[in-house]
Amino acid sequence: MSKPPFKFSARTRVGFSDTDAQGIVYYGRYLPYFDLARVEYLRQLDLLRPPELRDDEFVMRACAIEYLAPAVFDDVIDIYIRLARLGRTSATFECAAYRVPDDVLMVTATQTLVLVDLEERRAVPIPDGYRERVRAFEGDDLEA
Repeated sequence: MSKPPFKFSARTRVGFSDTDAQGIVYYGRYLPYFDLARVEYLRQLDLLRPPELRDDEFVMRACAIEYLAPAVFDDVIDIYIRLARLGRTSATFECAAYRVPDDVLMVTATQTLVLVDLEERRAVPIPDGYRERVRAFEGDDLEA
């Protein structure tokens, strides 16, 4: 499944606990959906726990979300995700949640993560090996 420039998606289903008193997905529940998709994306690229990151970890720096349409209990949702930009120390992901089967775009998000040396608590450069795997998957759609 792809929706250019997206080349990857993860599917999930809305659980009852994801909904609010109005019966629609609570706005904060989209963040775990995006986390799920990001983890599966990184797993697909063999970047979930790559050795070149050593003890460094990506941490969330910024997140911007736009809500366009609601989802309700038991809806199936495809979460499209891509690594859109790699800076020196940061990675910016774009996300889009579509309701299945009517293909309605419900939510978009941009998330920026920074690679951090956890012991020093400071940003560190993203290794070349990591960049190469992302570039091999995203191709010319990756901004570097």
